[in-house]
Amino acid sequence: MPSENAQVRIVATNPLSEDWGKLTKYTFDFRRRDGEWQRQSREVYDRGNGAVILLYNTSKRSVILTRQFRLPLFVNQHSGFLLEAAAGLLDELAAEERIKQEAEEETGYRLEQVQKVFEAWMSPGSVSEKLHFFIAEYDDSRRTGNGGGLADEGEDIEVVEMDFSAALAAIRSGEIADGKTIMLLQHLALEGIL
Repeated sequence: MPSENAQVRIVATNPLSEDWGKLTKYTFDFRRRDGEWQRQSREVYDRGNGAVILLYNTSKRSVILTRQFRLPLFVNQHSGFLLEAAAGLLDELAAEERIKQEAEEETGYRLEQVQKVFEAWMSPGSVSEKLHFFIAEYDDSRRTGNGGGLADEGEDIEVVEMDFSAALAAIRSGEIADGKTIMLLQHLALEGIL
């Protein structure tokens, strides 16, 4: 991380937590467009970079999604169970290598080829994570297991095969409310893949 550039000077860093991720309070000077320097502070949550993949089948016009419990949603007045594309942290691996592993752990499908479609910052106001977005075609011959994630990592994941048009309708109804999943479903629609 650079400590200084023409517009930003890091003045102090204060670690607040290092548990599942690292939460740090930064105090910095920021040069405004009018040339004045302004002192600011922000908390940044660093949990590492990640990857997400949407599996699709052109002949069935379907996608593979997962449903799992997400505590942050639960504490924000939601059931906590979110329908989403398979995703995970990179854990020091290359994004393509890691997402193949994650897809098999979560969905039970072993993928030989994946296509990276873009990268995005999902919550840049407070989270440092960059997410790598992938798509891959699946068929039943690629199924190697039941998926479901890793129990020792607290995962209890339901694998959901969904008709593509039903998935798009689920965005409109609010059943699919995960940003990364919405982005990948819309990517398939915009590119005319399904």
